[in-house]
Amino acid sequence: MSAEENGEGTPAAAVVRPPRRRGPMGGGPMGGMGMPGEKAKDLKGSGKRLVGLLRPQRARLVGMVLLGVLSVAAAVLGPKILGNGTNVIFEGLMGRMIAKQLPAGVDPRTVSVDQVIASLRARGEGQVADLLAGMHNVHIGQGVDFRRLLMILLLVLGIYVVSAVFGWLQFRLTIRMVQTTARQLRSDVESKLGRLPLSYFDRQPRGELLSRVTNDIDNVAQTMQQTFSQLITSVLTVIGVLVMMFTISWELSLVALVTVPLALAIAGAIAKRSRPQFVAQWTHTGELNAHIEEMFTGHALVTVFGRQRQAAKVFAERNGKLYDASFKAQAISGIIQPALGFIANLNYLIIAVVGGLKVASGTLTLGDVQAFIQYSRQFSQPITQIAAMANLLQSGVASAERVFELLDADEQSPDPIPAAKLAQPVKGRVEFEHVAFQYDPEKPLIRDLSLVAEPGHTIAIVGPTGAGKTTLVNLVMRFYEVNGGRISLDGVDTRTLTRDELRSQMGMVLQDTWMYEGTIAENIAYGVDGATREQVVAAATATHVDRFVRTLPQGYDTKIDDEGGSLSAGEKQLLTIARAFLVDPTILILDEATSSVDTRTEVLVQKGMAALREGRTSFVIAHRLSTIRDADLILVMEHGDIVEQGTHAELLEAHGAYARLYESQFASAAVEES
Repeated sequence: MSAEENGEGTPAAAVVRPPRRRGPMGGGPMGGMGMPGEKAKDLKGSGKRLVGLLRPQRARLVGMVLLGVLSVAAAVLGPKILGNGTNVIFEGLMGRMIAKQLPAGVDPRTVSVDQVIASLRARGEGQVADLLAGMHNVHIGQGVDFRRLLMILLLVLGIYVVSAVFGWLQFRLTIRMVQTTARQLRSDVESKLGRLPLSYFDRQPRGELLSRVTNDIDNVAQTMQQTFSQLITSVLTVIGVLVMMFTISWELSLVALVTVPLALAIAGAIAKRSRPQFVAQWTHTGELNAHIEEMFTGHALVTVFGRQRQAAKVFAERNGKLYDASFKAQAISGIIQPALGFIANLNYLIIAVVGGLKVASGTLTLGDVQAFIQYSRQFSQPITQIAAMANLLQSGVASAERVFELLDADEQSPDPIPAAKLAQPVKGRVEFEHVAFQYDPEKPLIRDLSLVAEPGHTIAIVGPTGAGKTTLVNLVMRFYEVNGGRISLDGVDTRTLTRDELRSQMGMVLQDTWMYEGTIAENIAYGVDGATREQVVAAATATHVDRFVRTLPQGYDTKIDDEGGSLSAGEKQLLTIARAFLVDPTILILDEATSSVDTRTEVLVQKGMAALREGRTSFVIAHRLSTIRDADLILVMEHGDIVEQGTHAELLEAHGAYARLYESQFASAAVEES
């Protein structure tokens, strides 16, 4: 597999994982992990930054606001016009009722409204006279003007249709804007993952990282889609309704406004209590996903070692924490809507009583009071909706904060500008000059390492676990940066090259195989764009992959998943070797590349490896010393230092650390056979 395809943060076979931390389930990255705290660091700042993501969508944002204004304007006109319809009915009924009360023989058309009002006041019925005086279109004896009423109803219907159309267009534009923003956010995260150093992934459980990339971004998009358009519409509705209310009665408008501070205070108090629970909810979601991913990946080992109960116990604990946080977040925030609903009903009651008194006094018409009551409902409803959206907004902002933490993580050092170029053809001479490196500043691993790998030579690296063997090749690939000294390729400091330039010269095969969902041919050709079937088959034949692929029902077109499907561990390892063979790299790195194949297959693979290493600089990490006897140089490492170096024969004659390792392996083999 080409190292060029395997930058930091990109899942590939060449990614080397550090020793895993131990936890309650034994080994694994979940053990003893440090998860984010349950309290948001800067929820307000994250909210502003989330809104800032919409800046590239300014045109759509303006269009959405304009459509919202048109939709709301049409919607708020409806009750006022509909109130005129109520007045038409009421005035018609009053005109008919007055006509019936006139003395016999009196023609209603000869009696004016002013005469009736004066007559009512003379009889001491001043309240009824005030009610009649407040009406403007009473025609005694005519009854309800149904033609005028029909025109009003058709006008209201048309206004509501226009409002609905504008609202639909606004929602459609909102969906496009939000989904475009979410797509860009995913692209930003994907790009960020490629710029993160390998050390970041060492510290992050995969399930937790996947939760941020998938669940949290989806939650952000869902929150924006559900709340953003509604939030703008609600604000515009409050403004529009308030204007219409003041045009009807400023006294009733003040009554309606009295409840707003109370509603906002209640909503703010409840939201403040629910905010930490929403942060905890998404934190525990990441923890649970990390555990599930780990247990699913290691299902066979969990079963073999009888750890199902403990796995289930950890799952139950984390699932319980997620349940508690989710329940508290929803239960606390759920109080907002009924509380504000009670305030709205109280406001409705006050307006109905005061409005009724104003109709009786003739200062307002019945239609105006009806319209005002509708407006009071429209006024309180968006406020209630805004408060009810607090739980969604807090949930979305909490997820956004987790995504922003990923986007703000420290990146690997940028490539130099201008970057150095390797002379062509690349020879493959690698030199370590007084290299120092440590994962932990307090625990130096490699102190002062110097060596030269000549072009075409095979450098074998052996030593006990933790000696620094894999770290050495990771430094060659620049998965980590050296803390001192330098590493050069053909005399050029690798830090002056771009990572792509450096890794395009390298191929790597690891002990841990990596497949992706696709055909066997596609997996072999992963590192070479446009590789032909003939090239794939040639690489497979050279590495003895062809022999078992031919036995599969669909041959090279057999589909496998990221776990390798029905292939054995040895067959998957052979596929990764064929992948590296096809890349034809200048420098080859083999990290226990034959550890998963049987002895007979290993002999065949060694022949393929010999052909692959021909003319290339190779670094071979091996525990089976029998596989590196023909290496040009063998390095024996202990605690980050090279304690011995030489050929196989020279090191055996020295009777040092290598000789002890070699003898212990063959002694073990002899005991097993006996």
